[in-house]
Amino acid sequence: MDFKKLIAYQKAFDFAMSVFKISKSFPNEGTYSLTDQIRRSPRSLNTNLAEAYRKRVYPKQYNGKLTDVDAENSETNTSLDFALACNYISKEQHIDLSNRGIVVGKLINFMINNPVKFGVNTD
Repeated sequence: MDFKKLIAYQKAFDFAMSVFKISKSFPNEGTYSLTDQIRRSPRSLNTNLAEAYRKRVYPKQYNGKLTDVDAENSETNTSLDFALACNYISKEQHIDLSNRGIVVGKLINFMINNPVKFGVNTD
C-alpha cells in the first residue's frame, strides 16, 4: 500500500491544507512568527508520516517517526490556541480545526498501538 492511501495521511493532508488556507488571512505582523509556525507543523505531519510508513521494516524508527507526527500535531494544536488568543481565527474555526487535529491524533495513536496492521514486524 502507498502511504498516501492511509486514512491518517489523507486526514492530516486535509487538516494541513485547511490550516494553510485560514492562515492566509492572518495579519502581516504574524507572517514571520505564528503564521510560519502554524503552516510548518501541520505539513510536517505528512512528511513524518510518509517517512514512518517507509520505515516499517525498522520498528523502533517507525514508532519514533510516528511519535514525531504526534508531537507535530500537538504543536499545531498549540499554535491554533495562540491564533485564537490573538483573534486571528474565530472560535468556530478553532473548534473545527482542533477537532480535525484530534481525529488525526487518534489515527496516529492507532498506528502506534497497532503496528502489525501496517506491516511492521514486531518479532
